[in-house]
Amino acid sequence: MLRSVFPVRSLLLAIFVLMAGGGFMTSFVSLRLEAAGHRAPVIGLVTTAYFVGLTIGSIRVTRLIDRVGHIRTFSAVVSLLAVSTLGYSLGQNAAWWTLLRLADGLCVASVFVCLESWLNERAEPATRGSVLAAYMIALYAGQAVGQYLLNLGGAPTLPFVIAAILISLAVLPVSLTRMAGPAPGGQAQLSIRQLYTASPLGFVGVGITGLMLGAFYALGAVYAQRQGMPLSATALFMSVVIAGGVALQWPLGWLSDRYDRRSVIVGALLGAMGVGVLLAATSGSRAPLMVLGALFGGLAFALYPLCVAHTNDHLSAAERVGASGGLVLVYSVGAAVGPLAGSVAMLLLGPAGLFAWIASCAAAGLTFALWRQRRRGPVPGEQQQPYQILPRTSPMAAQLDPLAQRGEAPYPEPK
Repeated sequence: MLRSVFPVRSLLLAIFVLMAGGGFMTSFVSLRLEAAGHRAPVIGLVTTAYFVGLTIGSIRVTRLIDRVGHIRTFSAVVSLLAVSTLGYSLGQNAAWWTLLRLADGLCVASVFVCLESWLNERAEPATRGSVLAAYMIALYAGQAVGQYLLNLGGAPTLPFVIAAILISLAVLPVSLTRMAGPAPGGQAQLSIRQLYTASPLGFVGVGITGLMLGAFYALGAVYAQRQGMPLSATALFMSVVIAGGVALQWPLGWLSDRYDRRSVIVGALLGAMGVGVLLAATSGSRAPLMVLGALFGGLAFALYPLCVAHTNDHLSAAERVGASGGLVLVYSVGAAVGPLAGSVAMLLLGPAGLFAWIASCAAAGLTFALWRQRRRGPVPGEQQQPYQILPRTSPMAAQLDPLAQRGEAPYPEPK
């Protein structure tokens, strides 16, 4: 694996440093707004702006890349991201921070598209899986490490300054690389109707995952604070969820390659619903919250690649990249709605409302998945595509999936 990822080490270092600096901002902004006395719906609205920016940026940035190239685009958007991060120190106004969160989302989406299309260009067919795994390790490790910036004391603006410094440093590995940028070129996507027709469960599953994880990223730190956790424990809670999300993807993927993948999706949704109910009912006891948080992360994070793999079972090789890219956008729309709905639930039910909302989303997904199982038998084992862990970042990540290069015929899904 090391031999396959060594040529792209500068890109991996860049995403690690950038996520270490910017990966905690959603939690930090929510905590600052909470401390300032803003109600949960305001926090949800500010966070939704980030996911809206993420969705728009992943669609529109390819035009800028085609015009000025990957290195210039990356340098420009990372510089803008550092500026917007410092902009939070100018004043704690919810409307101002909403604009900054929108800008953050646009910039982060642009970073994802730049790096993922570049990695796709550099990866050989035989090494795509290793490159994708290394990219996800760098991304999630940076995000988990960055949560500990929540602990920074001193001046109120210090976390923003440290974050901006780390984000600015992410420019160096890319701007100094000797790798040539990839040639311009886009990837056609399937329409919404085609995506749903190809795999109703895959389509609905990624949307449900977006609703759950969007709400968690926006309000998970607020939930922990309202449970009486200090900042150090809040940072640990967020990191534990992310770490659990990485750890459980492998065993769940292994199971989905050997049994009816829909049954594994049903199990993950059932588990997420149960853990969500327990997290909504548990208060004040730190150790159970950490354990349950890790389980929630493992089950919820695995749902996206499980649903993508299930969709791939019903597609030809020529359709898989376009479909996976479209599913990222479906996830992003769900992630934009999740914070608003989750914040309303917290307004009505207190901190328990966050995981009550998440559990209700999982219950809705579970009901739909069971209905789909009744409509049709499983895909024959020999026609199932291998499970592949995928990030929920941009449509370009789908092109790193080795399955996009395979030529098996799809298994038909009834309309």
